[in-house]
Amino acid sequence: MMAMGTMSDIERNLGELVPFWGRLHQDQRAFLVQRSRRMQFDAGSHVQGAGVGCAGVVFVRRGRLRAFMLSDQGREITLFHVRPGECCVLAASCILPMITFDIALDAAEDSDLVIVDSQAFGTVSQENIHAEAFTYRQATERFSDCMWVMQQVLFMGLDARLAIWLLDEVARSGSRTIHATHDEIARHLGSAREAVSRMLKYFAREGLVELSRGSVELIDVNRLRRLTA
Repeated sequence: MMAMGTMSDIERNLGELVPFWGRLHQDQRAFLVQRSRRMQFDAGSHVQGAGVGCAGVVFVRRGRLRAFMLSDQGREITLFHVRPGECCVLAASCILPMITFDIALDAAEDSDLVIVDSQAFGTVSQENIHAEAFTYRQATERFSDCMWVMQQVLFMGLDARLAIWLLDEVARSGSRTIHATHDEIARHLGSAREAVSRMLKYFAREGLVELSRGSVELIDVNRLRRLTA
């Protein structure tokens, strides 16, 4: 983790990343600039939650963040990813009092972020209708992502959930080879590593994937898609 950027850099970054920036009063812009910081995180670093606390409203300049929930037993489940140009209001539960669950953020890749202090962002959202609308729209969209994950957990078998995750990763990366251990995949799915390993070995026996140490290569994408129907 490393802090960087001058005030003028941060103002330019916020102007590029915050959709309602042009709708703010000059004093509101100055207030947010003063209460923001630019940070860089290495892949795998904790950004928010999971014992780190509420960093604030996170905007991604470069890289990718993984939003996840952590159970009391230490099991994780990935909810969504935050990509360049996007932000994660839902993880800043400190500015959304109606959100009673904690969402943590990890850097899925080396990431360059602009983080706005949650209290400052909340103050501006209360004062400016455009900031308020953005906040609740973002929260609603991310909550929809969370509900899709819950639907998978409640109503789909592990085979379908694993197939969906594999296909999503291939679509994101553009490569049929996914570099992830069985433990990492289990953390994404909120499942036990042993169960994921058994399902991956089943997929391999059926000719759907090929397993190597630390990676999974998709062999039959069409059959994997049929598992998700």
